[in-house]
Amino acid sequence: MPVVISAVIDLPPDRVEKCLMDAQPHIAASRAEDGCVAYDWAVDPATPGRIHVYEEWRDEEALAGHFRDPSYAAMRDHIGASGLIAARSQKCLVTAIEPVYDPNGTPQAHFGRMALA
Repeated sequence: MPVVISAVIDLPPDRVEKCLMDAQPHIAASRAEDGCVAYDWAVDPATPGRIHVYEEWRDEEALAGHFRDPSYAAMRDHIGASGLIAARSQKCLVTAIEPVYDPNGTPQAHFGRMALA
């Protein structure tokens, strides 16, 4: 089953842009890993110093491989060296995937029609 990671990283506001630019090799390495579906960092335009990280992995084994990859440790060290103030991350095991919009174009919040096996 797919795994999604959502993280929030707080840095000194004057260090965010450099951190993000210098992180590009780590981001590219993660994207190239087997089982990486999506991986990106984005600056929060409403909260100075905040970066959001979004990751999607094919399954738990792919995520475990990511954690063993040297680029993961390098990325973690890079964030720490950028003046880390706080961080929060969570992983979610995805048990159902459905479109947001029904055939009529109406957004739907409920699940239940397409559970993953």
